[in-house]
Formats: sequence, C-alpha cells, structure tokens
Amino acid sequence: MIDEALLDAPEELLRADPRGLLRAVAAAGAHVRTAAHATEESDLARLRPEGRPGTVLVAGSGFASPLIAGLLGALAGDGTRVAELRPTGALAAPAALSWALPRWAGPLDLLLLATAEGTEPGLTLLAEAAYRRGCSIATVAPADSPLAEVTTHRRNLLLPLTPAPFQEPIGHPAAPGPAWSLLTPLLMLGDRLRLFEADLAALHDLADRLDALAERCGPATRTHDNPAKTLAAQLGADLPLLWSEGPLAGAVARHAAGTFVALAGRPALTAELPGALTAHAALLTGNLGPGGGDPDDFFRDRVEEPLPLLARILLLRGPQPPADEGTPSAAEAARRLARDHGRPLDELAVPEDGGPLDTLAALLVPLDFAAVYLALATRPDV
Repeated sequence: MIDEALLDAPEELLRADPRGLLRAVAAAGAHVRTAAHATEESDLARLRPEGRPGTVLVAGSGFASPLIAGLLGALAGDGTRVAELRPTGALAAPAALSWALPRWAGPLDLLLLATAEGTEPGLTLLAEAAYRRGCSIATVAPADSPLAEVTTHRRNLLLPLTPAPFQEPIGHPAAPGPAWSLLTPLLMLGDRLRLFEADLAALHDLADRLDALAERCGPATRTHDNPAKTLAAQLGADLPLLWSEGPLAGAVARHAAGTFVALAGRPALTAELPGALTAHAALLTGNLGPGGGDPDDFFRDRVEEPLPLLARILLLRGPQPPADEGTPSAAEAARRLARDHGRPLDELAVPEDGGPLDTLAALLVPLDFAAVYLALATRPDV
C-alpha cells in the first residue's frame, strides 16, 4: 500500500529521496534549454539535408531509447518510418549488449544513436557497420566518449550530450528527467530534416511548459491540486491499465509502464484503443488477486485478509484527427465499458489548443512524477 500521508509531507518526501529522483524530474525544462542551446552551437547548424531519410533507425542503451524511438515516430507520422533497434545480451551488463542493422539498411537511411555514456562497444560497432553500409549517422553522446570519437572520425554528425547544470549523478538507470537531454537534440535534428516542427522557439516554449508542470506536480503542491500525487494515490492499490489513443500517447504509455515497474516495482499494462476494449475487457470483471475473501463467509477475518486487486484505467489521448459526425470515438467506448463494469477511468488533461510537444509534456510529466511518488511511498529501498 502507498503511504498517502507521505505525499503531503514535502520535507519527508525529500528526505526519502536521497538519489534526487524528484529533482531529476523537476529539471526537465532545464535539460531541454541546456541541450537546445548546445545543439544550436553544434554542427547541426551547418547541416544541409538533401531530403528526408528513407527510414530512421534509433538505437541506444537504457530506458530512454524506446521512448525516443516512439516519440520520433509519433511526431514524424506517416511521412517517415521510424524503427527502434533493440539490443541483445544482458541489460545488466551494457558492455555485453549488441545491436544489428537490418539487412535492408543502406545509403537512404539514417541511424540515430543516443546514449548517456558513449562507452558501449556494441554501439560503436553498430556505428561502424552503418558507415560501411553508407547510412547517415547522428549521435547524441558525451563529447569525450569513444562513440563520439568514432562518429566524428567517420565524418558524421555529433550532437554533444549536455546535461542540465548543477545536476548530480542520480544513480538509477530508470530515473525520468535526464532523457530530455538525449531527446532534445534529436527533436532539433528532426526539425532540420523537416520530419516535424521542433525549432528552437518551440523547444523554449516546451521548456516553459515543463517548468510549469513541474511546479504543479512537485512535492510542495498538495495532493488535491497535484495531478501526479493524485495518480500515485489512485494507482497505489490497483492494477493500472494504460489505454492510449494515438501514437504519441502510446509511446508515453509504454514509457510510463516501464518506469512504474523499474522505479516503483508496480506492474502496469498498456494497450492501444480500440484494441484495448477487447484485449483488457476480462481484467475489468473482478478481483485480480487473492484479496476479498469469500463474500458468503460471514465469519471470515476481514481485518487480516488482503485488499482485493482491481483494475483501474488511465486513458491517455494524443492529437486526434477529426472524427466523423455522429460516430462514437474509441475514448467514448472506453468510458462506457468502464462504467458498465463499475471500474474507475481517469484521464490526464491535455491542452486543447496545443501542439504535439505541448501534449507530450502534459502526458509525460505527471506520469514521471507519479512513478517517483509511488517509488518513494512504497519502496524505501529505491
């Protein structure tokens, strides 16, 4: 169970957070500004693209790579295919990981490498293989790393990784927040390649929105005014079903599920609408765990029995195309299904007049904060 009293005790929260997970999430805006400024001064300014790449391949170590691939693919839409290259080997030993290029990869394709370390031998070998195939390569990595050296030696684009100032090492691989330092240069590259719009002005607006969300979701804001603390309290005793509508919301849902598991040790299931209506329908019918006891046993010990585990739906919606008039949306069908089964359905509010980057911030920040609150309030060892 989650310690809800801790959520409204800011000083106790900070004492329970020796690794600085809350500071890391709150610094997302600073990460975006610092990375955008460094990228603006990099070789990206001299890039003169001759057209869109055939396929954008994304590879990297850690929890940020799937999020980056999903977000770039969602922002690029149908205009360009984006695919993640997943590693093989033991995730606990980054030096043993390896990545393989698809057999069809060639001169029309772009390989994006994103890593906070730059010391992974597998990524260096992948860069060499891509160079031999004629792929273009763009790397986000520390400027003094072996991967950065290989990138510049092969005359490809290096976007130096620039963490936010005054940020100490966090020491937890799944810590949210620093991923923005990897994502921001690639957003600016995507803008330069005309895959989507994410210029310097848009990123400064994004940083301002991240700061505002961090203040609203931070430890000083009480639970009833704090969407992240509210989420943590709601999901603390239930099984979260993260239902998404649209590729942007789907990428955020998958990231959030991974963060809930890695940080808080809490399982979460994801599914995209409308498929979620059938894929997860059976999870809405009753108790998913050993709690609850026999309702016909009048003399059972209700004090000692565990609480029942029930499903709780969190609906995430990205930018939507115009719907046909009179046709019910998948979100409306989800609300109806939850109501019919007596299960709660929560939604994260997103700006109605905002662009994809505004929606991204509105979805991602409360979920990142919620994962940290769940970790601090349920796992003192985190």
